[in-house]
Amino acid sequence: MKGGDEEEEGSLQSDISFSSALHCRHDPADALSSIILTFIAETHMPNSLGNHAIVLGAGMAGLAAAQVLSKYFSKVTILERDVLSGDPLPRSGTPQASHAHALLAGGLRALQSLFPDFERDLLSAGAVQTCAGKEIRLERPGFDPFPSRDLGFEIFFMSRPLLESVTRRRVQENPNIEIRTRHRATEIVASADGLRVEAVRCETDEGGTIKIDAEFVVEATGRGSLTLQLLDRLGLEKPRETEIGIDQAYSTTIVERPRDPETSWTGVMVLPSAPASSRGGFLFPIEKQQWIVSIGGNHGDAPPGDMEGFLDFVKSFRTSTIYDALKSARPTAGIVRFRLPASTRRHYENLESFPAGLLTTGDALCRFNPVFGQGMSVAAREAVVLDGLLQDGVPMDQLAQQFFAAVQPTIETPWGVAQSDFVYPDTRGVRPTDFEQRMQYNIALTKLAAEDFEVHKLLAEVQHLLKPQSALREPALAKRVMALAEA
Repeated sequence: MKGGDEEEEGSLQSDISFSSALHCRHDPADALSSIILTFIAETHMPNSLGNHAIVLGAGMAGLAAAQVLSKYFSKVTILERDVLSGDPLPRSGTPQASHAHALLAGGLRALQSLFPDFERDLLSAGAVQTCAGKEIRLERPGFDPFPSRDLGFEIFFMSRPLLESVTRRRVQENPNIEIRTRHRATEIVASADGLRVEAVRCETDEGGTIKIDAEFVVEATGRGSLTLQLLDRLGLEKPRETEIGIDQAYSTTIVERPRDPETSWTGVMVLPSAPASSRGGFLFPIEKQQWIVSIGGNHGDAPPGDMEGFLDFVKSFRTSTIYDALKSARPTAGIVRFRLPASTRRHYENLESFPAGLLTTGDALCRFNPVFGQGMSVAAREAVVLDGLLQDGVPMDQLAQQFFAAVQPTIETPWGVAQSDFVYPDTRGVRPTDFEQRMQYNIALTKLAAEDFEVHKLLAEVQHLLKPQSALREPALAKRVMALAEA
């Protein structure tokens, strides 16, 4: 690395090509092959939109976006401030990574479309494949448990670090993508006229500052602060923000999973008895024959950080299923804690002016209550939306506007779930005017799903982002739900 405020232009291409070959291969012949493949990709790439794209952040949103952009730009550089281990380990840039995560079926299909044979890679790495609706015991008020049924699709459980590791390995196999670790982006640089982005300024681990030219930049850092700062400097309107203040706090531990379980389930979800209590928890199977257990509450009802307090919190649940599984289990990790003040949605779709060649994605667009396990799947689906727009040849000066509009249906379903947090009186924000009617409809819909397999399957498909929220309001179904609500 070179110190100082240095421009990286013509030499960046060869640096990336050679660095990618060295980091992704072990044999000199393989390194030469990688360089040749990179040259071919750069000189014969169809639909090339430019020389260089930069993605800020190497989390799931950034990795998915980079994979898409590699089809349209000669080279893609991912700038990541963390050191990325070759092993699936938590890192400081993703403080929630140590907690239970779920890859929804819609997110899995999106990743499968970006990375062929992705399911195979997950299984090889140790992810646990389960049958949706059947193998994870769902306990919710009035249904302890909810009916167990084979809903016709599979879902995978694994730790967040393992999922990132598998995805990152696939990205690193791409000859025109380089991941630069220990590079902290500090500024997105616009052209002199402010109409488009042209570079990213970042700090290296050696203390220097460099400026890297690019025709396209995606901010996938989670906070999205660099895009907001750029809009400020350009005197442009910033997006309106909608918040749902929940003060979510949860604690997580990992324990050994029995090899000969006495139960028919492989995991458990205990939903809270809202609004009286926000306490709930998840016990999911993950790699290395383990369970990951995350428990939480809202508005100051935070689970403890010691095992005795952790178990006491679990014992207070409406049901004893998770406690019975944990009381004699051997922990394989300590307890980690995490807090999230609010779910936040930024309405970029309403902006009239936005610099060309810039997008935000993932949590930078919308951050959900992590209890619902939607963030990674939404980010993957947003990448697929971007791919479709680029395939259609949307002009660069229109891309942001069309992208922000096109991802709204993907965001709407999980955001509607996040709004259910208004069931708690202390939740901050503007409650939807029809909130009570929505809740009554959802309660009746849940009752109908418990009775009717087809409704159960449809509800699960919407929850897993396989079908739009509007599918639950189709006239024939709505008539049945309303009749049950009024009975």
